[in-house]
Amino acid sequence: MAIVTNALLATMRTGFNAAFQRGQNRAAPMWPTVATLIPSTAAQNTYGWLGQFPKLREWVGDRSFKNMKEHGYAITNKLYESTVGVARTAIEDDSLGIYTPLFEEMGYGASTHPDELVWGLLKNGHATNCFDGQSFFDTDHPVYPEVDGTGSPATVSNNLVPSTDAGTAWFLLDVSRPLKPIIFQERTKPQLQVITNPDSEHVFIKDEIPYGVRYRCNVGFGFWQMAVRSQHALDAAGFEAALLKLQTMKADGGRPLGLGTGGKAGLLLVVPPTLNGAARRVVGVSELPGGGTNPWYDAATVVASPWLA
Repeated sequence: MAIVTNALLATMRTGFNAAFQRGQNRAAPMWPTVATLIPSTAAQNTYGWLGQFPKLREWVGDRSFKNMKEHGYAITNKLYESTVGVARTAIEDDSLGIYTPLFEEMGYGASTHPDELVWGLLKNGHATNCFDGQSFFDTDHPVYPEVDGTGSPATVSNNLVPSTDAGTAWFLLDVSRPLKPIIFQERTKPQLQVITNPDSEHVFIKDEIPYGVRYRCNVGFGFWQMAVRSQHALDAAGFEAALLKLQTMKADGGRPLGLGTGGKAGLLLVVPPTLNGAARRVVGVSELPGGGTNPWYDAATVVASPWLA
């Protein structure tokens, strides 16, 4: 029978931390395919430059300074936790081995927590605002004739919804640029914390040793022009319409952005698991069922995310 002391709890912390790390290393997060990691050093980051796609001009005379339209788009870090209690009696009875898989699972959960945030944000992008004050996926994003965001804007849709028989949503994303359509903002790394004092009030009242994960982070949107949402049928015609929409996106000032032209590596066809088969029939087979060559073969990489289910 073990005696619960500070030294023993410190030793346990080392062992459980190792299990936590093994769980983290075992995870294979999917979120980096659609999101850019932005380190954060404050309570929030403000992305006032969103909406700007810098371009070059011939240098004749002095430099030509363009005013940037500032957007007050800020992502505020949130605090997340997950806490479990290890029964003091389990420590006394040398039964700690049964808790090792739990701490590995906590590490796995910490590593995949960004997936839940990133894919959840993409899924609800038609109802969540981005830098221009409108839903990330919307039917009337303003695009201004001048690069500084002045003039009478045209409206552009990146949310393709049929008037009848709207189906399950799928997405076409350009991830070829330094900033991907989603921003994952990380203030701290996941930490496993523990109270190592056996005489603490919590241990006295609950007769357990608390272990908890602490994580500060959040997600937000990048450029809406780099993503198209569709509820049309996921077939050749639906894919072509979404790709055309992506390829004809323009920045303020009317400059074509050249999106959707970087080939398979830079273009993602993102679907929930229920549309995985349809997506692969569109871009994953070289020959059509009735014969002939599939013109969309290898046009995009299919990403089937379980968090979109």
